[in-house]
Amino acid sequence: MSKKYVYVWNNRRVEGNAKMKDILGGKGANLAEMALLGLPVPPGFTISTEVCKYYWDNGMKLPDDLKPAVEQAMHELEEVLGKKFGDNDNPLLVSVRSGAAVSMPGMMDTILNLGLNDVSVQGLAKQTNNERFAWDSYRRFIQMFGDVSLEIPHAKFEEALNKVKREKGVKTDIELDAEDFKKVVELYKKIYQEEGKSFPQDPMEQLWISIEAVFRSWNNPRAIKYRQINKLDDKNFLGTAVNVVAMVFGNMGEDSGTGVVFTRDPSTGEKKYYGEFLMNAQGEDVVAGIRTPQPLDELKNIMPDVYKELTEIMDKLEHHFRDMQDIEFTVERGKLYILQTRNGKRTPAAAVKIAVDLVKEGLINKQEAVMRVDPADIEKLLHPVFDPEELKRAQYIGKGLPASPGAATGKIVFSAEEAEEMAKKGEQVILVRPETSAEDVGGMNAAQGILTNRGGMTSHAAVVARGMGKTAVVGAENILIDLKNRLIKANGVVIKDKEWISIDGNEGKVYAGKVKTIRPEGLAGELATLLDYADEVSDLGVRANADVPRDAKVAREYGAQGIGLCRTEHMFFGPERINKMRRMIVSKSEEQRRKALEELLPYQIEDFKGLFKEMEGFSVTIRLLDPPLHEFVPETDEQIKELAKTLGITEEELRQTVKELEEFNPMMGHRGVRVAITYPEIAEMQTKAILLAAIELMKEGKKVHPEIMIPLVGNVKEFTILKDSITQIADELIKEHNVDLEYKVGTMIEVPRACVVADQIGEQADFFSFGTNDLTQLGLGFSRDDYGKFINDYIEKGIYEKDPFQHIDREGVGKLIKIALDGGRSTNPHLKVGICGEHGGDPESIEFAHLVGLDYVSCSPYRVPVARLAAAQAAAKYKRGKKVNY
Repeated sequence: MSKKYVYVWNNRRVEGNAKMKDILGGKGANLAEMALLGLPVPPGFTISTEVCKYYWDNGMKLPDDLKPAVEQAMHELEEVLGKKFGDNDNPLLVSVRSGAAVSMPGMMDTILNLGLNDVSVQGLAKQTNNERFAWDSYRRFIQMFGDVSLEIPHAKFEEALNKVKREKGVKTDIELDAEDFKKVVELYKKIYQEEGKSFPQDPMEQLWISIEAVFRSWNNPRAIKYRQINKLDDKNFLGTAVNVVAMVFGNMGEDSGTGVVFTRDPSTGEKKYYGEFLMNAQGEDVVAGIRTPQPLDELKNIMPDVYKELTEIMDKLEHHFRDMQDIEFTVERGKLYILQTRNGKRTPAAAVKIAVDLVKEGLINKQEAVMRVDPADIEKLLHPVFDPEELKRAQYIGKGLPASPGAATGKIVFSAEEAEEMAKKGEQVILVRPETSAEDVGGMNAAQGILTNRGGMTSHAAVVARGMGKTAVVGAENILIDLKNRLIKANGVVIKDKEWISIDGNEGKVYAGKVKTIRPEGLAGELATLLDYADEVSDLGVRANADVPRDAKVAREYGAQGIGLCRTEHMFFGPERINKMRRMIVSKSEEQRRKALEELLPYQIEDFKGLFKEMEGFSVTIRLLDPPLHEFVPETDEQIKELAKTLGITEEELRQTVKELEEFNPMMGHRGVRVAITYPEIAEMQTKAILLAAIELMKEGKKVHPEIMIPLVGNVKEFTILKDSITQIADELIKEHNVDLEYKVGTMIEVPRACVVADQIGEQADFFSFGTNDLTQLGLGFSRDDYGKFINDYIEKGIYEKDPFQHIDREGVGKLIKIALDGGRSTNPHLKVGICGEHGGDPESIEFAHLVGLDYVSCSPYRVPVARLAAAQAAAKYKRGKKVNY
């Protein structure tokens, strides 16, 4: 028994339905569904996506048993319509249209009016009593067939058509008559000859050539690019279906027309009919923009009965498919036909509004609503964007990686100090650096945005910018940053110090000059409602990475349920603190270090009080000092000279200290818990500050939940030494102040050894937080700054399918996390576990966190809404504990 490749729909029988998109493609499945609903759909048949797969798997060859199935379907179509395919007097004409399981508008090919030839065009003219219409249809078919099926350049046909219009002295196609179109047809045939091609007169030959052309279009460059951009993995699709549909004609005169309508406004999501149409036209005329379409409301005046029927069908289809519909229609001599319906593309703002409105209207539930919005769209709604009109006039100069979303414009400066100075004066600045370092944090915070020509998506500039909610473009290698002459060069454009540039962190694009930005509204209206739905659906908590009260405030406004990571090192770079920190570092004795640390204690207490206040009632996880100490000392001769004078030591003594602290590979050097083991007084001061801040606020009646996190633990003994010290200090302070303070002590799991011995660490720890940035580096042996060296090559060659610094490497790092999770909970069933690396804001990594059973993720304050939605989508797709290949 041969395989079924062809599915028909007509007024006698329907073989498909909307649930068969994988086999029939979206277009074919929905045409069949509309036929089942009794809507005015032209009859036709669908050649399944399985044939497309067969075609490409077998060297672009069609299956042998396809031909008789297609011939039988054509015969049935002829019987239903009382016309004959290839007949000279009463020809049946068809369209041959693509249609994949997922909508890819405009990416693949369509051919209209197929079945015409030199003889049947005259029969069509007699049959319809409309010679102009017949020859207009014929010239359209010859052009589309040549362009799509035979790959003759479209421009050649357009030039021939324009030649006839010029000779007649007219501007639009509609002003041409039958004789003009006959001339166009002759010119088109000459183009075929010039290209060494021939136009087939046999309609069945036309059909088979066109069917193959549509299958070929599955792998045309624009279709491939579209799937890449929209992350549509070819492995999940069989290919495109081919829909052969009886033609209905919108170009038969002033009682005919064609249009595209949406059941809601695709820009705003407002519940109102939206669309355009053209009288006496075919579908491509609406898209081509040669004639200006009329708004849908005008159809009410021109054809009131058609308008009424169309809007009733629009309502019926939206209610049936439970989503905003994008509908193509044609009116042939006053009769309405629906050619296609699909879920309409929409803006991020419209997506949110439509999802919420459909819940309120009872068409979908909250779980379905959260699945209707792409988490990336939420991010776009929350960051500034460039004014679209101004962007059209902007001068594009280069591109890098879109490291942190939003749009920013400002005067370029080349140092953090300048950025801070100018920002204090109310100036807008863009900080331009080859790459940023911890020293630049103040300037990054002061700047509107950051531009670097080195580094990847998780480089320092990228990570810190996202944490601050600053727009950033990194790794813009085509942009020369000349620090010596204080200018940048790109695409022949030179921009000097203090001149304006604009950067787009959504696209990674850089523009010369000042481009106006618009900031969308925050969490209000439908967006706030959708995220409330998300929280109801989700199993994962969402916290924020926040180091200062301002970021904590933003995080809470965006719905964060606590702070998952406070990086205390960022607190020491303020001008009144850095020298105290440096004095501690260059001290020669523990006594001197403790004296310097005592001066830092009041600052730290205020730091932590600010965070606890903003997150009252929620847990705040504070990481003890993590980076190597050399990051706090100066590098240049001028800085060393100035600091030595300030500290009252010789330059040589300071240089010697700097040399001793220097780390060749800080990832494996003297940092994190290792510094605390060597210099316990640093961790003691920070512990005291955390607990004193909590105690002060408790006395004010506030609810405080401090969590002290020890970084970079790889051996349980490291952890127990620090935990014992923390516990001793806590016991003394709690007794001294007579308070009942609950606190937790846990660790950041970043070292592969910690994952392996997590059962031992879990016995002692209250929580684990995976620092996935460093765990990825140490697990893979990659540096986050290796993009320009080899990581991009690895991704392009498919060694790693995705960037492991953006999406958790589930096969490697993911297994380390699972080992640690199982080990920790085997000895401590109540162990709380989360992620606080950059992956905490990535939807794919959040899905992984849900699947393996983590308790929360923590991310940049500005990504909290994205994480909330992504967590809900993971819960909607997968039940906890379900056996899946994570």
